[in-house]
Amino acid sequence: MADNDLSPPALLRAARDVLEQEARAIARLAEQLGAPFLSAVELLRGCRGMVVVTGMGKAGLVGAKVSATLASTGTRSHFLHPAEAAHGDLGRLDEQDLVLALSFSGTTDEVVRLLEPIRRIGARLIALTGHPESPLGRHADLVLDVGKVVEACPLGLAPTTSTSVMLALGDALALTVMRLRNFSPEDFARFHPAGALGRKLLTVGEVMRRGRDAPEVASGTSLFAAVTAMTATRAGAVTVVDGGGRAIGFYTDGDLRRNVVQWSGGGAVDLAKHTIDEVMTRSPKTIGPSHLATEALHVMKERQFDQILVVTDDGRPAGLLDVQDLLRVGLV
Repeated sequence: MADNDLSPPALLRAARDVLEQEARAIARLAEQLGAPFLSAVELLRGCRGMVVVTGMGKAGLVGAKVSATLASTGTRSHFLHPAEAAHGDLGRLDEQDLVLALSFSGTTDEVVRLLEPIRRIGARLIALTGHPESPLGRHADLVLDVGKVVEACPLGLAPTTSTSVMLALGDALALTVMRLRNFSPEDFARFHPAGALGRKLLTVGEVMRRGRDAPEVASGTSLFAAVTAMTATRAGAVTVVDGGGRAIGFYTDGDLRRNVVQWSGGGAVDLAKHTIDEVMTRSPKTIGPSHLATEALHVMKERQFDQILVVTDDGRPAGLLDVQDLLRVGLV
């Protein structure tokens, strides 16, 4: 029976009780993890088809999130609605697939109805349930028991604690398999090209200017020609290369302004009288194309750069990174 005390202190106590009850259930689940969990991880990692997650109602919503987490961390997965599955969507299932079925009771009609068709198709089945002796548990190749939990709902009815433990266990499965796959930040970035996560994992090579937009001039070129190359592409900088094509210097529009002030004395400046070698920054600070763009941003802020030269491992120019490029992708 729900508590009739609706005062603010009582409501806060009730809210804390929900959080603490769910946290305790997850902590108990963590303590009981063992061989079945490791077997499930191996089945997930070894799946040659898709990991097909299914569940009904609140468990289905949790299942959809688990499937999304699997997919985003290197395990191919999609969610199959059990009601739709019984009306033709079982055609999405193949014998090489692995089914992860979520039902705390293990008796959900829509899920139980799929058990025999799944067996006939030949897909393996992992049950995530609180009742291993249920129809779902008995028909599964492997059971992950989330334990006997009490719902945090004041009526003891709404799925709350049970869905929290299923979600936590699903995350544990996905992230353990992710670890086994040696899933890297670069892999993660491939699957998260948009949003804040994707921006944080963009590499310099994905953001930088290259080709015509990252002009180069040879050592010995006149300053006028170098500035012309900068101006033609609005790059704001030019790379100086030696006869072997390796970067030996860097020159920016900020350098140009300082030189003009230094040389002019209030009069005209003849850029053709100077070579780029006289004024370029020798052995400039550089960064590699595989580095994270956030790392480049940190260096540029620390050194107060507007541009930074991007070079390959053997010192050849790969491109040019401008602060405007970082602004364009939302990192500034």
